[in-house]
Amino acid sequence: MARSGTWAGIALAGVLCLSLAGCSGTGGKRAEDAREAAAQGRAAVNTPRWTFAMITHSGDGDTFWDIVQSGAKQAAVKDNINFLYSHDDEAQQQAQLVDAAIDKRVDGIIVTLAKPDAMKAALARARKAGIPVITVNSGSAESKAFGALTHIGQDETIAGEAVGEELNRRGKKKAVCVLHEQGNVGHEQRCDGVAKTFTGTVSDLYVTGTSMPDVQSAIEAKLQADPSIDAVVTLGAPYADTAVKARQGAGSKAEIDTFDLNAKVAAGLADDSLGFAVDQQPYLQGYQAVDLLWLYKYNGDVLGGGRPVLTGPQIITEDQADELAEYTERGTR
Repeated sequence: MARSGTWAGIALAGVLCLSLAGCSGTGGKRAEDAREAAAQGRAAVNTPRWTFAMITHSGDGDTFWDIVQSGAKQAAVKDNINFLYSHDDEAQQQAQLVDAAIDKRVDGIIVTLAKPDAMKAALARARKAGIPVITVNSGSAESKAFGALTHIGQDETIAGEAVGEELNRRGKKKAVCVLHEQGNVGHEQRCDGVAKTFTGTVSDLYVTGTSMPDVQSAIEAKLQADPSIDAVVTLGAPYADTAVKARQGAGSKAEIDTFDLNAKVAAGLADDSLGFAVDQQPYLQGYQAVDLLWLYKYNGDVLGGGRPVLTGPQIITEDQADELAEYTERGTR
């Protein structure tokens, strides 16, 4: 095998060393050099400096997407990628950002499909321009039909079903699923999944996610109106802390559970103010999206075989809280 400075060459050398007796330490040295280069902010490959754009449906100040970006940026450093990030929680504006990336003739696009109908035409234009696309986080059902190479994220219905099963295990009887972004198909799928497996009763509560005071007031009012509610499920980490405050204001004993992690959620699990969290590993979504686009550009590789590459769900409880605290503090979980 010819000596290669690429990440793919490093990985292949490592595999061969495991399978051949008497292999020298060269492969291990290359892998170590690559890790050191990434840690020091240097590229571990000598491929062209391609430009990849990530466009998400995030609103301002959403810590979840900070974690996604953290993973994407780390992979971009390793892969010698010029990484561009933009976002808008309005679907039409998000589609326009995709168009802007196409006009810049980027080499790859990473995009979320929270509101897929509004994004279909933009992805068709990317495909016509010959720009490879990977979808992340939301839109797994539409990804293949829209021409994406693959989808990276969790299946939202499966994640919701896991929550329903965990609520059953905890003996809960009446739950509220708090939707903070109307029209987001992933959020609807999560709550539908909860209802599918939860043997108790579950109702949806739509709130204005851009205003935490409104979110708190809506949850508090719901808990005051129905003291029999024993579980509140929020669909994003920033809303879990607000739900805890709403529970206190209502004088309720309902357990607060949430999708996604951040430092506050890890702390809440540790001090028992939260019951459990559902982790979909956003750092991995960003990292893998960039890395897989690089692999496609470099080597024509595609993962998933036409199916989503799943990064979750994983149920996290207080037992894992201490271990996760370090990761959440550094912004990778």
